[in-house]
Amino acid sequence: MKFIVNTDQLFNKLQNIGGTIVSKPVIPILDHFLFDITGGVLTITATDLETSMSTSIEVQADEDVRIAVPSKMCLDTLKALPHQPVTFTVNEDKNSIELKSEFGRYKLVGQNANDFPKIPETSSENSFNMGAGVLSSSIAQTIFASGNDELRLSLTGVYVQLHSHNAVFVATDANRLVKVERNDISPGVESNFILPKKALNLLKANLPHDDTEVKVDFNESNAFFSFDDVKLICRLIDERYPDYKAVIPTDNPNKLALSRQDFLNSVKRISIFGNKTTNQINIKITGSELTISAEDIDLSNEAVERLGCDYTGEDMEIGFNSKLLIEMLQNLSTPEIIIELSTPNRAGIILPSGNEEAEDLLMLIMPMMIAGA
Repeated sequence: MKFIVNTDQLFNKLQNIGGTIVSKPVIPILDHFLFDITGGVLTITATDLETSMSTSIEVQADEDVRIAVPSKMCLDTLKALPHQPVTFTVNEDKNSIELKSEFGRYKLVGQNANDFPKIPETSSENSFNMGAGVLSSSIAQTIFASGNDELRLSLTGVYVQLHSHNAVFVATDANRLVKVERNDISPGVESNFILPKKALNLLKANLPHDDTEVKVDFNESNAFFSFDDVKLICRLIDERYPDYKAVIPTDNPNKLALSRQDFLNSVKRISIFGNKTTNQINIKITGSELTISAEDIDLSNEAVERLGCDYTGEDMEIGFNSKLLIEMLQNLSTPEIIIELSTPNRAGIILPSGNEEAEDLLMLIMPMMIAGA
C-alpha cells in the first residue's frame, strides 16, 4: 500500500503532537506514531497512556492502512529532507515502511497497529465550547504557579471549577496561588476536575490565539479537547484539591498601587544581591515611599532601592521570595498593579489594576519571615 504526502506538512503535524511521546516509554510501541489512513485522510496519533493527541492530513492514498511508525526515525528523516513530496510504501504483513524521496529510499521497521493502545472515547455528555484564545490565556496565567511535588499530586495540575455561566482556573504550589475567573465561558454545568500539567502545556503550544472554537468534554476519568484537526485527551488527576478559598485573606486594609514594570525591574535588580538559597527580598512601606532591599550576610552583599507609590494603610515591612514574585509579575499584563496586605505574617494579594469584565484575576504570595522582626 502506498501514500504520498509533502515532507513539510507531515513533519509539522508530527511535531505538533510529538511532545506527547516520552523518551523512555513503559512499553516500546509508545515511542511510535499510529498512522491510520481512511478514505485519503491520514490520522496520526501519539500517546503516553496518560495523554493522547491526534491530528489529520489529506494524502494521496490508493487504499486504507494502519501501522505504528517509529517516531524519532520518522521525524529525523522528514526534518533532513527538503520540501518535496515523499512516498510511503507500507507492508502490513511485515510491519515495514519505506520512504522514497528524490534522493533515495529509506526503510524502517514499525509495529502492528493492533498493538497500539486504545484511545479513550468521549460520550459528549458534558460538552461545551470556549474560545481558543480564552483557554490559552487561562492556562498561561495559572500553569506557572502549579507545583512539581509528586507527593502532593493535586497541586501539580490546574484545578478547574465549572459553573453555569463562568469557569474558575486555580493553581498553587503552597507558596503562591493564582485564581482566574472567566466570565466569557458558559459551561452550563456544575463540576470540577484537575488537569495535569503536561496536557496543559501541549494544549498551550497548539492552541491558536484567536476565536477558534474549542470543544471541551469530560467524564469521571478523562478530559477531551477538540479544535481544528487536533484532538487531545488527558487523564484527570484523581485527587481532592485543597480548599484554596480558605487561604485567601479577605480583610486587607493596607493597599498599595504602583507601576508593575517599575516594581518588576526593581525586584530583579535587588534580587541579584540577595541570598541565593532563600531568594528573600524585604519590602518596607512608609507613607508614599516603597523601599525594596535584600542582603546576603555570608557574602556581605546588599542592595536598597526606593520607589514612589500610592499607599493607604499603616507603615509595615514584609518579606517575599523574589523568584516567585518576579514570575508572578511577569505573568501580569496591566501597567498598574494593586498589592493588598494585612500583616507581615499573612499572604499578600496582587491584583491587576482594573480587572476586565471577561476575567477576574487574583494572585497570592506567602510571606517570608524577616530576620530580627
